[in-house]
Amino acid sequence: MNSPVRARRTDRIRKAARKGPGTGPRAALRRPRARAVLNDAALWLLMAWPLATVHDVPLLLRVPAAPLLALAAALSRRAPLAAAAVPALLSLAATPELFTSTFCPALVALSFLLGRRAEDVRPSIAAAVLLCAAGLVSALTLPGADLWDWFTLLTTVVFAAVLPWLLGRFRRQQYELQSAGWELAARMEREHRLVAERTRLRERSRIAGDMHDSLGHDLSLIAVRAAGLQVSRGVDEEARASAAELRQAAADATERLHRIIGLLRQDTTGLPQEAPENTSETVPELVGRTAASGVDIVLHQHGTAAAPDGPLAAQAPPDPLPAMVDRAAHRVVQEAVTNATKHAPGSRIAVELRREEDCLSVRVRDSAAANVPPDALPPVPGSGSGTGLISLDERVRQLGGTFRARPARDGFEVTARLPLTPGPPPRTSSDALTGTSRSQEELAQARRRAHPGAGHTLWIPAAATAALAVLMYGFQIYTSHASVLSRGTYDELRVGTPERAVVPSLPGYQYDEETRPSGVPPDPAGSDACRFYRTATFADSPLYRLCFRDGRLSAKDRVTRARDDR
Repeated sequence: MNSPVRARRTDRIRKAARKGPGTGPRAALRRPRARAVLNDAALWLLMAWPLATVHDVPLLLRVPAAPLLALAAALSRRAPLAAAAVPALLSLAATPELFTSTFCPALVALSFLLGRRAEDVRPSIAAAVLLCAAGLVSALTLPGADLWDWFTLLTTVVFAAVLPWLLGRFRRQQYELQSAGWELAARMEREHRLVAERTRLRERSRIAGDMHDSLGHDLSLIAVRAAGLQVSRGVDEEARASAAELRQAAADATERLHRIIGLLRQDTTGLPQEAPENTSETVPELVGRTAASGVDIVLHQHGTAAAPDGPLAAQAPPDPLPAMVDRAAHRVVQEAVTNATKHAPGSRIAVELRREEDCLSVRVRDSAAANVPPDALPPVPGSGSGTGLISLDERVRQLGGTFRARPARDGFEVTARLPLTPGPPPRTSSDALTGTSRSQEELAQARRRAHPGAGHTLWIPAAATAALAVLMYGFQIYTSHASVLSRGTYDELRVGTPERAVVPSLPGYQYDEETRPSGVPPDPAGSDACRFYRTATFADSPLYRLCFRDGRLSAKDRVTRARDDR
């Protein structure tokens, strides 16, 4: 059994074990076994149905065939080769040609299951060769048999055994490829989650560094002010002692903060590190530096304590923001602008900062410039790590905000909402943070395509068989109509007329082009060849017979076929 099938069955057993005693492991095992028994019973009914409806084999062979086919249905899972050998041996016992309408459906079905369930192909090929060899021996040794019977056996083996076996092998390989693809997609999904987690750890380390710089600076100021208070004149000894304790506490807190941040950074020493940033740069300064490099970028600031829109040089800086909020806004704008210049060179970039009472909204959008052709500026060579947006999402989430990056109508848009009073990060799943990965989407599409695949394996052969049947039936109707000799033409024919004068007035097809019709009277003595034509489109009897000798019409008559009343 394949590993995906075994894994799914194990999952079903575990789920059933968690639901309760009524649906425990025994019940989970009992259900697949019950389905297997029902499927085997349906298979046996399909194979045994011709025993009651078709009578092309003796009764003495049809009676023991029913239990033997039941045994073959039971063996089709564990010993598919032995199961396929049962209808083959029954057919060979009935006729050296191997083809029988009674056992042919069973041979086709079990040959398909043999290709579907058997792992090694060599025993199946050896069995087919052995069957053909046994048929050859029967054709050469049995009385009344000849090589034509062996040719029929070869044809039956090819179409009733080998072709279904190949279809079963194809179905098995298709299933194995689908299973391997699903396992690969699941592995890619796990790797994607690992990369996202590593990116979050790195971003948390950077956040910790920012906290160290900010809090360390504040604690250092507290220690300096405490030291100044300790040496100030007019302060009693009790106040000096309190100031000394405050200074020592600030120094100890700074040291502990340094050790904690150091431990956090040690946890991410194996992660790829980025170049150090200018932590004092503000968003307006970042936009100004980008504009100075030739990028078409504009900054809009709205909200409380913000200057009205205008040229970048004339905009007044906004009120001071909390340090972590300011760094997060700078990181969002920096990453969005970097991505825009890398993946959409020549585009127009609009940066919007909207400060409200309780939050800061950041929006960066790039759109194609109207005066720049699409191919005027090639993209920057090289590709990023693909984790920048994950880092931004983690930083914004740690502040209790929300982050979103999505394609816009004519570009790409990045938005972030940063609360001015940071709260606890929301509890969201990994999928909600990173979005649905490409491997997960492809896995879902593959599963959706696999479901109608089983239906295609049924309706495509059925449609092809129906089309072939319609084509053969239509050709039969056409040849039946084209082999009719009208009564007037027959009456106009005269014995002794040259053959070359008779042939143009005859139909394009004879009643039977290949063989002589059975049940007709013997040909007249001395005739070289006789032709048979229908008297009506669907009439098999009577027939018109025209015989020729020495290039002339020697005889014509109307013959009636003698029926075989077996």
